Amino acid sequence: MTALVLSAGGMFGAYQAGAWKALSGFLQPDIVVGASIGALNGWAIAGGCPPDRLIESWLSLDALSTYRWRVPTRPWHGFMDSTAVEHLIQRTHAGFSPRIPYGLVATDTLRLRPVLFQGPGLTWQHLAASAAMLGCFSQHRIDGRIYSDGGLQCALPIWAAAQMGATRVIAINVMPNVPLVVKAVVGAIRAVAPKRHIPESMEVIRIDASVGLGSAKDALYWKRNNVERWIEQGEIDAQSAIEESLQCR
Repeated sequence: MTALVLSAGGMFGAYQAGAWKALSGFLQPDIVVGASIGALNGWAIAGGCPPDRLIESWLSLDALSTYRWRVPTRPWHGFMDSTAVEHLIQRTHAGFSPRIPYGLVATDTLRLRPVLFQGPGLTWQHLAASAAMLGCFSQHRIDGRIYSDGGLQCALPIWAAAQMGATRVIAINVMPNVPLVVKAVVGAIRAVAPKRHIPESMEVIRIDASVGLGSAKDALYWKRNNVERWIEQGEIDAQSAIEESLQCR
């Protein structure tokens, strides 16, 4: 069972769209798993979204080039207006339905525990919870508990693919080198959060961004020239991984 695993990374998720364009002709995953922005890309990919359509959607996110700041009225609301983000998530959820097993990871905010959600009953709120950057966007309540960004404990949820039965993983990681600001915020959380087990027998092929994609600000705000550059880099890195894999056979 081969799983495609997509990491957290905000706007850097455009890199995953480029990587998927290169991979799609060689890989038909049995499972798709994602965290945060990887959950949104993964939902579309599991739903049969053609690579060019996924790329086009990334090139059309002008509404996320700016945000309205606010004073949150509840601790879980965040300092940035989530309206435009949630509209995007609702459109993505409505536009596709997974054709293969799909899972997403969100973080139980109070317990700081990553949770794998899967099955046919996933709502747009599940996707929104996985992408809800703590302190920035509104957190979401699911089954009575509040959930935050799925990348808080671990940006690349390979453990979740193992839990879903995968024996082989193709993992696209947009942040092998975490920006300093992000590292400072999540470092303490990851230090106390429970670690997830990855079987030693699992084959893992990683596609890591070979260059730094940008700053924490770049990961938050959409800019077309950044997105174009990240898509191109994702395609280049994935193509290199494919060629290396073929040579090793």
